[in-house]
Amino acid sequence: MTAAFVLGINLFIAGIFAVAFGVVAATSRSERGAKWIACGYASGICNILLEYAMPWQADPVPVGVAIFLTYLAAMTLCVIGVVRHYRIDPPWQAIVATWAVAILLIPFIFTLPYGTPLRVALYHLPYVAIQLAILFPLLRQGPRQKLDMLLVGVLTISACIHLSRPLISLLSGTARTAQGYITSDYAAISQSLAAGVLMAQALVMLLIMMRDIADEMQMRSETDSLSGALNRRGLEARAEPLIAEALRADTPLTLVAADLDFFKQTNDGFGHAAGDAVIARFARMLRDMAPPGALVCRLGGEEFAVLLPAADLAVGRRYAEAVRLAYSAAPLLDLGIADSLSASFGAAQLASNDTLFDLLRRADTALYRAKAGGRNQVCVALNPLQPATATG
Repeated sequence: MTAAFVLGINLFIAGIFAVAFGVVAATSRSERGAKWIACGYASGICNILLEYAMPWQADPVPVGVAIFLTYLAAMTLCVIGVVRHYRIDPPWQAIVATWAVAILLIPFIFTLPYGTPLRVALYHLPYVAIQLAILFPLLRQGPRQKLDMLLVGVLTISACIHLSRPLISLLSGTARTAQGYITSDYAAISQSLAAGVLMAQALVMLLIMMRDIADEMQMRSETDSLSGALNRRGLEARAEPLIAEALRADTPLTLVAADLDFFKQTNDGFGHAAGDAVIARFARMLRDMAPPGALVCRLGGEEFAVLLPAADLAVGRRYAEAVRLAYSAAPLLDLGIADSLSASFGAAQLASNDTLFDLLRRADTALYRAKAGGRNQVCVALNPLQPATATG
């Protein structure tokens, strides 16, 4: 298989993935990296076309420099795209340093005899550096899912391939001139390796993007847009495993139900915008004061629920009491509300054989007692057989 044929395959692959990542960028507003990667593969197309033009050059240096820099540009754009996808700031210092070194190396690279191991090593040095510029930020992020680790593995292999190019050139032999590169065994091996890496990187990155887009869509379907808390569907999806684990391990778990007192009067008296802001602030307060691992849910209207794993009823009551006091003392003058507002709470601890429905029902019963008892208080259900008691 000749290098010219493999280059044609690479050209086709680069075109497909440039379009694929372009489509992802156009159809997903939240996908930050796809447009950069699409531009990277488009730059790769230019690089391959320049490779085809090389045999007809009387002076190979201008086109050779263009090939060198367009490939580095393609890799740089892909690096930026990958780190953007992971919400990591691009390693600009490393990128600028790599480009500076690459430009400084050009006079040395293109005056060395063609095909010598030193020339090949210097030629691929910036490519190794740009691969490392993406590997280190990804590794610093800590443990990830299997696809993310697969991407790290593919990028590592790519860097190793660039490091091995001098050895490959020694073992396979190279052309005597740059114009003859496309007919050499070294070119055939080099481009075949590039084709494999090209496909592997793109396919793994596309799978990662599709996974993350699907996760984001699921998250949106399970999140209340006004409060930022989970909706009932989201609570059900996440609470059932926590309840099952608590029952299996015999560890406590408590659910706190909350309701904003006289919310209809707030809404009618100060407007729906103020009412929406009150709901959003209360939800934020529930999240900020909750322990790690807690699930905060807006059940609907002004009703909320907070699931507290590894928390007994005493912990749940203290949490509800802290939120109650903080909410009643929260300044709301910026919303045009001069009076303090209040909320009522009911708490119930998971009992043997409880389901989420049972836990919600008992917490809601305790909440009803809190509202019936004068509001602005916390009422707890001691167990399924005992009546609720109030504090506040």
